[in-house]
Amino acid sequence: MAVIQIREAIRDALAEEMRRDEKVILLGEEVGEYDGAYKCSRGLLKEFGPDRVIDTPIAENGFAGLGIGMAFLGFRPVVEFMTFNFSLIAIDQIINTAAKARLMSGGQLTCPIVFRGAGGAAKQLAAQHSNSFEHFYAYTPGLYVVAPSTPYDMKGLLKTAIRDDNIVCFFESELTYSLRGEVPDEEYLIPLGKGDIKKEGKDVTLISWSKNVHLALKVAEELEQDNIDAEVVDLRSLRPLDKDLIFGSVRKTNRVVVIQEQHEISSYGSYLAYLIQKDCFDYLDAPVEVVSSLEVPMPYSLSLEEIVFPSVARCKEAVYSVCYL
Repeated sequence: MAVIQIREAIRDALAEEMRRDEKVILLGEEVGEYDGAYKCSRGLLKEFGPDRVIDTPIAENGFAGLGIGMAFLGFRPVVEFMTFNFSLIAIDQIINTAAKARLMSGGQLTCPIVFRGAGGAAKQLAAQHSNSFEHFYAYTPGLYVVAPSTPYDMKGLLKTAIRDDNIVCFFESELTYSLRGEVPDEEYLIPLGKGDIKKEGKDVTLISWSKNVHLALKVAEELEQDNIDAEVVDLRSLRPLDKDLIFGSVRKTNRVVVIQEQHEISSYGSYLAYLIQKDCFDYLDAPVEVVSSLEVPMPYSLSLEEIVFPSVARCKEAVYSVCYL
């Protein structure tokens, strides 16, 4: 079993699917000659040529629309946004065209397309490049939303997303592209809508997705010093959502902390808290806590940025609160 970086897992998934199906096309800014802004498409232009690895202008609305048109014609495009912050330029194409095409055509049109790229904040990218938009796309019927945290999950879920006939918004993280993990040599797929328990526990459930899963694992490690055994649930997929996995964990631990990079108002974490308190109310020993980024645009200053992000300290305070410590 190989140990590879997340960027390599993404590249391998793309390469395998492009070899398997000639209708899989990659397009976006710098995906070809430059091997991708984060080197997730290294070598693909050389192997597949410019007809299948397409460098686009800096025009998200245009190349998102191009990808949607290709999907309508039977191709399976993977559209890379250098960052999902730039996807706002293409929001009409994604939400008003792609997500609604099947319903508005009475089922005559399908749109098998993946929109992928870096989501959330990295280090010192400031306000306009640090937004977390998973909840925004998960709000929209007709879209699937995936946000893996490990190389294994990244590869298996991306391969599945490319084969799926639905529109998949596939969120990565700039801060985890170099993270390493085990990935099988043989082919495998991970179904969309299935979460994963990254650490078993009995005292409190920590729920997160994408890079904050690693924060949750660090919090769980530190909580062991307080004799608190935390379970870490990685959603992996926000839409569809693995409610059975979440509710099963809640019924075991009776306490929940959601850790998210989004702001709390109108967030996905708030939605999770609602679901849990609606369907697992009798199992809860405390209200659900949600740890979020502070309600300010992301500052450029590194010291201020660290205050805005969810931290180990703030997460532990939330755990102490639900445990009445």
